[in-house]
This record gives sequence, C-alpha cells and structure tokens, in this order.
Amino acid sequence: MKAIIIGATGLIGNHLVEQLAKEAFIDEIVTLTRRNTPSPHPKVRNEVVDFDRLEEYAELFRGDLLFSCLGTTKKQAGSLEQQHKVDVDYQLHAAQLAADNGVSHYLLVSSSGANAKSSNAYLRMKGELEQKVLLLPFAQISIFRPSLLMGDRSDSRPAEKIGAMLLPWICLLPGLRRYRPIKGAQVAAKMVSESQRQGKGLETFTLDELFSN
Repeated sequence: MKAIIIGATGLIGNHLVEQLAKEAFIDEIVTLTRRNTPSPHPKVRNEVVDFDRLEEYAELFRGDLLFSCLGTTKKQAGSLEQQHKVDVDYQLHAAQLAADNGVSHYLLVSSSGANAKSSNAYLRMKGELEQKVLLLPFAQISIFRPSLLMGDRSDSRPAEKIGAMLLPWICLLPGLRRYRPIKGAQVAAKMVSESQRQGKGLETFTLDELFSN
C-alpha cells in the first residue's frame, strides 16, 4: 500500500513515518512538506509543496491512505485567520484532492472536545474540519481525538510542557481521567493499527480508545 502524509514533521507525524516504514503492508510513504525533509528509510519519499497551491500537486495525492496530521497554534501562525488556514483549509484541500484521486482511507488527527459550535477557537476549527471531511467520498474515515500531546517537538510550546507535567497528577482526580495527556507515539501507533484494518465507513477514536492500543 501507498501512504501519503501531511504534517509529517510534527510530533505525531514524525512517529507515524517511523512506524509505517517498519510495516510490511506499506510499500511506499510520500511525505508532503513545506521544506525538504529527507528520510534515511528507502520507503520514504519526500515532496516539497506549496500548501497555498496544492492543486498544482494533485498527482501526489494518489495512493491508498492519507494521514492528515497538520496542526499549529495561534502564536505560531500569527493570527486566528492564519491558524484556520493551516488547521482547516490546507487539510480540507488535501483531503479533497485525495478523495478525487480515489484514496480509500482517510485518517485525521483531530482533538478531544472538537466541536464546530465550540466557543474555543481551536476546538471549533477541529470540529469544522471534521464536519467538512465527512462530506467527502472516502470509503473509510478514521478520526483520532487525543488530548494534550506529550513528546519532543521541533517547536517550543511552554504551556503544553507545563500541562504535560501537571495534568497526569490532576487527572488522578475522579472524573478527570479522560483529559490525561497522551504520547504522540501512542497516537501514531493507533493510526498505524487502524490503517491496516477494514473498518466501518466512519470511526472516531476518543482518548480511552487511543490509550488502549
């Protein structure tokens, strides 16, 4: 099978590339990135793309699986508008191109609490993207909703580091267990597992289901 990954340089994406490259059912991995990010593994081919002109790279979205792991913060993006472009527009455009090219299985990293009607801008964006990709003609859609992610990032996110230290203890309290942090490698492992399983048309995996992998 051929896997396409956007967001391959992020916390989950990095683990995803490494784990997929070890799987016998994967013949080729295409990572679509803004900058050149070569991989030592022979299965991995990197393609540099301009996410503002994805239609020019439509042929790169031919394969069996599309893993969508893009994500940013308002601080990194510079504004909510720019964050929306990354978290919603880029990912939706990529999904549309993949669906048009006959990709059968779409796997999306969303967020715990994703809701298109949320008062929280981040969760609203995640919910908006979920709603829109459900309208695309994929044979199978898998949505993963982790909470705060733990692991080494290329970018600095002090608030997340503090949260990752405190939340495991806070979440020992009754009723808060479902908000505990999860390692990026755990989410990636669940995605790899689901990518080789013939599931229902739509499946959404919440935090407890990710931990149980």
